[in-house]
Amino acid sequence: MGATPRRVLLGMITPSSNTVLEPVCAELLRGVPGASAHFARVRVTHIALSDAADAQFGAAPMLEAASLLADARVNSICWNGTSASWLGLERDATVCAAIERQTGVPAVSASLATTDLMRRAGVTRFGLVSPYTGDVQARIVANYAALGFECVAERHLDIAENFAFSNVSEADLAGMARDVAAARPQAISILCTNLRGAGLAAALEAELGTFMLDSTSCAVWAGLRAAGADPGAVKGWGRLFGIS
Repeated sequence: MGATPRRVLLGMITPSSNTVLEPVCAELLRGVPGASAHFARVRVTHIALSDAADAQFGAAPMLEAASLLADARVNSICWNGTSASWLGLERDATVCAAIERQTGVPAVSASLATTDLMRRAGVTRFGLVSPYTGDVQARIVANYAALGFECVAERHLDIAENFAFSNVSEADLAGMARDVAAARPQAISILCTNLRGAGLAAALEAELGTFMLDSTSCAVWAGLRAAGADPGAVKGWGRLFGIS
């Protein structure tokens, strides 16, 4: 009998109304020996620029979810949501540091992973596709600009209900990506972990010649790296998994 692969247990903190990222994570990891994703939820039902919406992303529920994941002896913990894209990346940096202090487990986030990948790939001009409302989208664009990333084209769907994001079709997302590709960005970010963008990446990269960054794929890339595993073991889901 052959040797049993080392188990790679990825902990994922998930928005409660998200129905896309869990099956997508499972599919992404299907070909990675010994790897599996494990989930804890925090209550997130709507996205807006308001105190009530911001309160969904407080540190206390994140730390409770991380504590439960640590019981499963996961090798990394990822906040698999994109709230820091409009609240500021420092929010995720602070939460990840607190998770690491509490659990002793390396912590990452989808938003931190996205900017990390853009820097590693030398991206300074990007296109943005999201389901969010116009004011949230504008805040995201401004936050990325402050980090040195110019949004050269964007499309958004003006949806605030988090569950509804999962009903957006792949065909609609592909059309939005093609629209922003006309501005010739170096990368296109499909930004939201409750959108079905991951499965589009390889085909759109071949069609458009543009690096695709799906938020859930970025989260899995970061989770694997933090767990000491090679993201390159994920095949057929786009160029980002080849970045080290």
